[in-house]
Amino acid sequence: MSWIYLLIAGMFEIGWPLGLKLSQTTPHKIMWIVFAILAMIASGWFLWLAQKGIPMGTAYAVWTGIGAVGAFVLGVVMFKDPASVIRIVSVSFIIIGIIGLKLSHS
Repeated sequence: MSWIYLLIAGMFEIGWPLGLKLSQTTPHKIMWIVFAILAMIASGWFLWLAQKGIPMGTAYAVWTGIGAVGAFVLGVVMFKDPASVIRIVSVSFIIIGIIGLKLSHS
C-alpha cells in the first residue's frame, strides 16, 4: 500500500507547480494558488503515509522524481516548454532512477 500512497503523493506533487503556473497564465489567480496549496498539503500527507513502509530517502527521491517528470511533461504539452533531445534524455534518466529505486526495494 505504501507504493500506492507514494504514487498518489507524486501525482499531487505535479499539481502544485501546475497550479502556480496557471495562476500566472489565467485570470483565475487566487483559485489556482488555492489549488496549488491544496495539492502541496495532499502531496505531503500521502508522502507521510508512504514513508511508513518505504525508506525516507527512497520515498523522497521517487516523490520528487514523479513531480519533476510530470511537471516537465505538462510544461511541454500545456505550455509549449522546450522539448530538446538533451532535456528528454535528462528526464529519461530520472525515470530510470525511479524504476531502479522501485526494483531495489525489498
